[in-house]
Amino acid sequence: MNDSSNQRETTAEPRSGVSFRSLLTGAIMAFCISTGAPYGNMVLRGSYMALDFSTAGAIFLFFLLVLIVHTGLGLIDRRLAFHPEELIVVYIMAIVSCSIPTMGLTEYLLPIISGATYYATVENEWAVLVQPHIPSWMVPQDFTAVKYFYEGSPRGLGIAWAAWITPLLTWIPLILGIYFSMICLIVILRKQWIVRERLAFPLVQVPLAMVEDDDSGRALKPFFRSWLMWCGFAVPLFVGSMKALHNYFNFIPTVITQTAIPLFRNTASLQIALSFPMLGFSYLVNTEIAFSIWFFSLLMRVQEGVFGVVGLSSPEKLWYAPPEPIIAHQGMGAFIIMVLFGLWTARDHLRDVARKAFRGDDTIDDSDELLSYRVAVFGFLGCNMLMSVWLWMAGLVFWAVPVYLGAMYLMFLGVTRIVAEGGIAAARAPLIPSDFLHSTFGNTALGPGSMTALGFTFVWAADVRTFVMASVANGLKLAEDQLARRKRALFWAIGLAIVVSIASSIWAVMYMSYSYGGINLNGWFFGPDGGPAYPFNFVTQELNNPDGPDWTGWISTGIGGSVMAALMLARHHFLWWPLHPLGFAVSSISLTNYITFSVFLAWLIKVVILKYGGPGLFHRARPFFLGLILGQFFVAGIWLVIDWLTGMTDNNIYWI
Repeated sequence: MNDSSNQRETTAEPRSGVSFRSLLTGAIMAFCISTGAPYGNMVLRGSYMALDFSTAGAIFLFFLLVLIVHTGLGLIDRRLAFHPEELIVVYIMAIVSCSIPTMGLTEYLLPIISGATYYATVENEWAVLVQPHIPSWMVPQDFTAVKYFYEGSPRGLGIAWAAWITPLLTWIPLILGIYFSMICLIVILRKQWIVRERLAFPLVQVPLAMVEDDDSGRALKPFFRSWLMWCGFAVPLFVGSMKALHNYFNFIPTVITQTAIPLFRNTASLQIALSFPMLGFSYLVNTEIAFSIWFFSLLMRVQEGVFGVVGLSSPEKLWYAPPEPIIAHQGMGAFIIMVLFGLWTARDHLRDVARKAFRGDDTIDDSDELLSYRVAVFGFLGCNMLMSVWLWMAGLVFWAVPVYLGAMYLMFLGVTRIVAEGGIAAARAPLIPSDFLHSTFGNTALGPGSMTALGFTFVWAADVRTFVMASVANGLKLAEDQLARRKRALFWAIGLAIVVSIASSIWAVMYMSYSYGGINLNGWFFGPDGGPAYPFNFVTQELNNPDGPDWTGWISTGIGGSVMAALMLARHHFLWWPLHPLGFAVSSISLTNYITFSVFLAWLIKVVILKYGGPGLFHRARPFFLGLILGQFFVAGIWLVIDWLTGMTDNNIYWI
């Protein structure tokens, strides 16, 4: 009887993981992340838990779920414990939710669409240059409601929802369309990236390790029974706790993990920063990629220094880009070639997708995809029609709409690729789409209405250090390993996480702003020199300085693209070629300077381990590096909870 039962369990259809329990748990985690992350960085001004692609908040909550809740249920009765497939669904919902409340959307959306009114002064000329070109449906029209958003509402008035209904009802469909188009695009590319190219996806290795089972039948997962993992966990726990305690008691020494070395007469700076998560993620990356990341990053510092010493610079002003515009355009050229080469490599697969979508070719199987290829292709096209109409109605001249959307997808695809292949937890595109458009064609070709519309795109395509596309890509890698061919129901779990996160994060930011006053919260997201001002300073700068195409930018883009193409051809034709093109693509991103030392350290450790201990020692040491990642996010999360309980503020110990 027992043998037959075991056989039935072994041969049973794999679970989809989407159950009422997993959906409820995932929705609760999405709510906690979408309200807790803004509260943590706005009111407590502590560690950012939804800042980067590392999704610290998701890992922190998932750690507590698996170690405490799942293990506790298993000790009571094994049948009560979560199945691995359910845990994967919960985690996917959590990482999707991490991409929305902070740097991904909400904490930019609400301040930006109200900042054009609140921060307008005679000196900045927004009232003359910007406001006449803003459609009334895009921003709140009640200045009193906007004032209370930034300064706090009088006692008893609460949130002025009436003033926000129209702009939110016009912005949310656009945001949902962008998110759905991202999901469709990743569905189209999933098989190419995960099955054919077998990208590493280092950022999902910690949750995968946490849900793995063995044959012991014990409630506690084997990952948590590894003493080596707990050794790695203890290192950032100690360092982070020392930093946190120093903020409470200044007589307790802190631990310095970051410094800088000035180079080339102070025209460049090499950051020496130890990031435990990046050390762990980079250990999981191919040694060629890790070597190329730190090698090209150092080479880029040399280039910056040489440019500074000889006085080679561009007068162009760019936003959210490296200090030197020439380097930003160079990086954009590398991104363009990387993405186009990736699409060319995937041409056979993309041809199959098109045949399935448009002809219904039965020889092509898409049953293991999140969406059918037909839904993905037509959904992507439909969402782009929605975005095109929205941007045109917002003021963007019609010919520029497809150019902007192309640059936007290039940015999202390029960053998602380097996250999936290189394990880069903190990254931005070297050039944002708005800058790419005006630099390529000139602001005189666009006009004031288009420039204003481009300013508002800063909401979703400027300082984005996390977004839904990357989270879904990582989620599909998890689903590939754990959910087998039962992915269709996962789409609704992702959709639920998006809806819960948007609704709860909007409510949280509105509540805290009207309760405390936005200007009393996070200075970057609400201050006159931060996120709310950047889009409109961008617009006024361009309108006050009319120009044509930036030919220096064109030349720099061509040079960067040519170098990237040469690196790709060398890697394709010469097996001995040691440099991976990904390293050059990320070298121009300003954040790369801060992770270079950690990547170098991981590369050096891995090379030594592989040389003297072989693959066996590499795999045995792996739990230690996973523990480094987990320990950093746990200490950041637990001290955020302690800060909330004690009322401590400005205790930010998070680092990538």
